[in-house]
Formats: sequence, C-alpha cells, structure tokens
Amino acid sequence: MICKLCGEDKLSKEFPHAHLIEECSEHPLLHCLRCVTNAIKNNSKCSQCGIDVGEDNIQYKKYVATLGFLFPAVEADEGVYESVDDSTSHVVITTLSGERTTLIYDPEQTIMSVKDVVEKDLKTPFSNQCLLFNEIELKLKGQDDQLLKIKDYEIPPNSTIYLLVLLYAIPENFDNVVFDLFWGYPEGKKDYLDASVFLYSDTEFVEVVDYNDRASKSCSAVQHSGDVMDNIKRLGHHTINVSIKSIPAQINKLVFTLSAWNSPNISKYPNPSLKFFELKFPDRQLCSDEMSHAAHSQAIIMCSLTKRGGGWQVFSLKHLSAGNAMNYDPLKKKIANLIKQGYI
Repeated sequence: MICKLCGEDKLSKEFPHAHLIEECSEHPLLHCLRCVTNAIKNNSKCSQCGIDVGEDNIQYKKYVATLGFLFPAVEADEGVYESVDDSTSHVVITTLSGERTTLIYDPEQTIMSVKDVVEKDLKTPFSNQCLLFNEIELKLKGQDDQLLKIKDYEIPPNSTIYLLVLLYAIPENFDNVVFDLFWGYPEGKKDYLDASVFLYSDTEFVEVVDYNDRASKSCSAVQHSGDVMDNIKRLGHHTINVSIKSIPAQINKLVFTLSAWNSPNISKYPNPSLKFFELKFPDRQLCSDEMSHAAHSQAIIMCSLTKRGGGWQVFSLKHLSAGNAMNYDPLKKKIANLIKQGYI
C-alpha cells in the first residue's frame, strides 16, 4: 500500500485500522501510522482532515503501541520506524526528514563501506554525507590512517545512525545568498506562510529575523523583506538576504524555517515555491524545495547555514516542528535540540 502523505510503499499492517475520532470518519484511511502519529505529536491534528486530536486520544495511543510492537529497533520519539527481522541485527541509517535505509549489522564493516551503501540507497553523494552516532561524527580514518569500523565507535546492534546531508560548501568568493519564498493565499482568506531565520552563536540563541524584525540587531548581514502581498494575484512573498562576509565572527549558525500563520498547517497554502541561491547564480539551488512530507505540519526547519572548519556550509534539515511567528518557542526548542545533537 502507498501512503498518500509520505509516498512510501508499506505493509497493510503499517496503516490505521480505525479512525481517530468520530468527527474524522468521513475520509478513507490513506496515511500510514507514522505520518498519522507524527501529525498528532507535532501539531495535534489529524493528518488527513486537520481536526484537533491530542496525544491523550485512545486511538492515537493504540497507533503508537502498534508502531512500538512492529518496529522495536528504533525509538518512536524520533519519528523513524523500520521493519526489522527479529532473527537478524540491523543498523538503520536515517535523515531527519525520515528517508532511511537498513544494513545488516556487521561490527567489522568500515564507515567507508557504510557511506557507499548510503550513496547507493539514499542517492546522497559520498562527499555530502555526515554520519552521526551519539552526537559524534563518524570519520573514515583514525589517527593512524587506518579505516575505522562500526565497532570502533562502539555502535551496538539495532542502532540508528543519522545522516546529515551537506547540500553546498560555500566558496570563499560567495557573499550574498537569498532565501526566497512565494505562496498562494489559502482558500477564502489572506494568510501568511512565514520565512524566518534564527541566528546562533554556538549553542546560544541570538535573535530571529522575520517579517516583524526585518533587520538583524546583532549585525548588518541579515535583512528580511517583510510581507510583500499581492491581493489581486493572491500571492505572498518573503525574501531573506544574507551577506556572508558581513556575518560577525561570533555568529556561526543561521537556521531557516517556514511556518503557517493562521492556517493550521502548510498544506493550506497553494503552490508554495522556495528558492535558496547565491545572488549571482539565481538558478543554482542551494537547498531542496521539497516539502511535501511537511504538508500537515505547522512548521518545517528547512536548512542551516553553518560555519564548520573555517568555511560556511548549507545542510539540509527538513525537520518538522510546531510553532510559528506568533510563538517561536517550539521551534527554538527543536532547533536547540538539533544543535545539541550535532545536526546544526
């Protein structure tokens, strides 16, 4: 069966067998258990009809219990589930957005070999992979130039390794990058799909630049266009401009997010278009605009511009979250957790 939200082909037992509440019983059950439970956990909504559903819902608790029974090898809290043959130990490789592959556990397998598998299965180039386990990046070689193996990082069977995808390493001659967002008005009303950027100094939150606070108070490097609304064409537009060379030394992380304003989730905004590019090369995307998996989420943490090893790099995140420009606290909490775990 194909989940109509994440698009993945799954077993019938990975789908709900009953509706969450009577009020949302008019639609067929087209979303998988993982998508349904993520929508409730992140947004307290049914993923298909948008009706309010809390984590105290009895059917939701049954869904979570079912997932825990089907996929014991992966923590349900991370929103990642993978079928596991009980007779064989595995290692799951997953991105923050849920793309994943599974390897048969072999402590002698080299990290280089793991990256080869990831490149083949997840179509992520070898050089763009950053593998993390217990907040530690898995390097190819040790100090003695020997190839490192899974056992060298004390990775036990049935563990999860996270894949952080490097989208672009910013050349030294780059300066101005643009985060450009268009969206259509939701049916029957004018509404905003907000592009915001969070600035950090290591783990310390500095400020957020958005439609309301359009100029950075900590530096001159970040500027927001504010709301640019076309009521005739029913289109909204936000642009964030960043001058990389003007970013002060203490600022080393910029995290870009999208969030729904009055509408319950991102799916209510027709035809959103996101571009992230260097000003001189507007046709060269630095960040994927794919956000279909976030349709029923209130917000999505799209990507980060992070300074690592002396250079700026763009990392794909596409991590779902609650929160919006009226209340950034859930987004800030989620970003802080990603920073703590080494993903940003």
